[in-house]
Amino acid sequence: MTFSIEALFTCPTAGAPMQSQSRVKVIAGVGIEGDRYAAGVGAYSSLEPIKRRDITFIALSGIDTANDWQTGAERPCFAPGETRRNVVLSGISSGELNDLVGRAFSVNGVRFMGLDLAVPCPRPGQLTGYAGFEEAFEGRAGLRALVLDSGELKVGDEGEVASG
Repeated sequence: MTFSIEALFTCPTAGAPMQSQSRVKVIAGVGIEGDRYAAGVGAYSSLEPIKRRDITFIALSGIDTANDWQTGAERPCFAPGETRRNVVLSGISSGELNDLVGRAFSVNGVRFMGLDLAVPCPRPGQLTGYAGFEEAFEGRAGLRALVLDSGELKVGDEGEVASG
């Protein structure tokens, strides 16, 4: 299975708007340079037990499905950056992305390990003022992953799941 990066986002501090990037530097065991979780200042950085949040991925198809689900809502569409995920992928479904928990995959030669599913929390809705995020993104809120190799990611890079 191959997929590609559709969009990249970072956020310097908890609650700040996500910033679109054309490329980012990822640091093994840390995360994305300049992102709130790599700096330890994300909204959930101090929760116990501490969950690793090196990098988060979400399927563009999952965003589209969630927005279709919200048809008729006052503000039915969440833009990719409003999901608060770092990497938006095309060419992969939410189910295929969810299946990467516990599996290795790579993008542009940088290796990652799927850690756990990102549970749709109220934070994106609170920050945008739009209701319905938790319900719309159930089962398609994305994947948290460990960064295994340092390197660079850029929009358009292709990725693949490791065999075996």
